[in-house]
Amino acid sequence: MTILLSTLNARYAHASLGLRYLLANMGELQSVTSLQEFVIGARTTDLVEKLLAHKPRIIGFGVYIWNVEETTKLVALLKRVAPEVVIILGGPEVSHEHGEQEIVRLADYLVTGWGDITFPRLCREVLHGPKPLMKVHAGEQPPMSDIALPYELYTDEDIAHRTLYVEASRGCPFKCEFCLSSLDKTAWPFELERFLAELESLHARGARLFKFVDRTFNLNVKTSLRIMQFFLDKLEAHPDDLVYAHFEVVPDHLPDALKESILRFPAGTLQFEIGIQSFNPEVQTLVSRRQNNEKAAENIRWLCQHSEAHLHVDLIAGLPGEDLESFARGFDKLWALKPHEIQFGILKRLRGTPIIRHTEAFGMVYDPHPPYTILANDRIDFATMQRLVRFARYWDLVANSGRFAHTLDMVLGEAPFERFMALSDWLYANTDATHRIALDRLAGLVTRWLVLQGWPEPEVRMAMARDYAGKTRHAEPEGKKAAPQRQARHLEKTAS
Repeated sequence: MTILLSTLNARYAHASLGLRYLLANMGELQSVTSLQEFVIGARTTDLVEKLLAHKPRIIGFGVYIWNVEETTKLVALLKRVAPEVVIILGGPEVSHEHGEQEIVRLADYLVTGWGDITFPRLCREVLHGPKPLMKVHAGEQPPMSDIALPYELYTDEDIAHRTLYVEASRGCPFKCEFCLSSLDKTAWPFELERFLAELESLHARGARLFKFVDRTFNLNVKTSLRIMQFFLDKLEAHPDDLVYAHFEVVPDHLPDALKESILRFPAGTLQFEIGIQSFNPEVQTLVSRRQNNEKAAENIRWLCQHSEAHLHVDLIAGLPGEDLESFARGFDKLWALKPHEIQFGILKRLRGTPIIRHTEAFGMVYDPHPPYTILANDRIDFATMQRLVRFARYWDLVANSGRFAHTLDMVLGEAPFERFMALSDWLYANTDATHRIALDRLAGLVTRWLVLQGWPEPEVRMAMARDYAGKTRHAEPEGKKAAPQRQARHLEKTAS
């Protein structure tokens, strides 16, 4: 192959939609282009060997926040052993503030932003001339109707074993400053009938797990209803052959027509990812987030009480203007609504996002290395931020895992944030670890902590036994856990 498209995914189950878009839009070069995906954590020399086995003239890398450090090492080694191979970079991590990035210095060319037509054009110039004079090429945004859809490029192996990412639209009309989508001017939809035909083809080939990467799925309710009706039709025609769909929804926009459609989905078929991020109106204003908090809470409560949808709701700690007490109040308010999962995220200063404007005024200190996590600000010092990081990890292990559903109510009591922070501090003091804690050990630790808090040991052990028996509450369907947190997932600009 002359051209090789590659990236390092966070895990095998993630299939790169962005690279498949590039391959679908290569035109006459598609026959000499192939795709090879890897997973982070592999030995760099092994990756170089596998890439060069194709004898490529051009390698295009998709660069993201989770793979930039390993991809930098990969590009550096490629340039040592095969300097004649032309390296072209693209992706959100190199589309902004790239002037001092080592990976950009090492590469031959860079495509920023949309790559659907710019990357193939650059490849033609590299292969056939005239040789491009500029290193950085700003991606040209074509009409949506001119973009070839990539879904036929999902292989049978992908369909059988991986999450299939799909999108009915690109972009976002909102301006939340912590998110790369704030740079978009609006949302651009694909032609609906064309998109639904692609879904039909995937379903006919056996696809049953669809993850929509649209930033605001329920922005256009008529389109949302058509897409949801597609899945309802499949469920009604084959009630024993469940289809599972994941959507990201705006929390304060749930009209009655959408509610009626949601009510028709059986358990285990529908997941909503809902970004609250903060319930503090002053913080929302600071980061240009428009949200009707009361309406959002009302909608989450309705979904939990009346629908079978699985709810994954996001909060972000470390936003400018929000202290620990404010975040705790928001956490407790969200927990009272009883979503199935609370994704406790720590703010990241993604390249290109406008939140950088608050750095000086609010004393925002970020890790200079990916994923650029906030370390401290003027309201939350470094030590407290570290406690929040550990809280987030233990919350995933204890609460979001679904393994401690009965025991969790005993842990949280009437002050959920305060109580879980106390458990988190105790767990760290007694383990000095937040990873690689075996389930049996974790269960024993939670049991010990509850007894220390005054719970009768027989009662605690009975609750833990019920959890071990599998009678958990709010458990998400097996194998269908959500992808990484919302803020990081917005890095997956699919055309880059």
